[in-house]
Amino acid sequence: AYASQPEVHRFQPWEPSTPDSATRYVQYAMAQSQEQPRKEYALAIEIREQQKVIGSCQLTIHNAQFQSSEIGYFLNSGYWGFGYATEAARALLEFGFSALSLHRVFAQCDPRNRASIRVLERLGMQYEGHLRETMLIHDGWRDSLIYSLLVHEWTKESGIF
Repeated sequence: AYASQPEVHRFQPWEPSTPDSATRYVQYAMAQSQEQPRKEYALAIEIREQQKVIGSCQLTIHNAQFQSSEIGYFLNSGYWGFGYATEAARALLEFGFSALSLHRVFAQCDPRNRASIRVLERLGMQYEGHLRETMLIHDGWRDSLIYSLLVHEWTKESGIF
């Protein structure tokens, strides 16, 4: 249901999902989980008591040699503002830095997406810069803000010394 909401895709280049495209994405994510070396790690964001998937969070390895990855998340608009995206992203960051030995995780977001910026800042990610017209979306060319977190910053942020 979250993938079909137009407001969830407002700042993205793809259209809201149909049942068929959502099924294809789940099949793609499952196939990616079997690849070696693995380059993508996708989590469903679920409210267990309701057995309801309300979003997803993904970690994509962009450069294994330099231990660099990108993180992204999508959440049903009815659950915005409750910390679910932050919690899921924090779990993936922990996994990336601990299990995958990543050095750097970065994220991109539309400068108009204030909620996503707040999530990145809550995660301890540092603002790196503003890239102009990086993506063509529904309402024209979109700029991207770049945030990142380094493993030694995560160690400080998480309280593990």
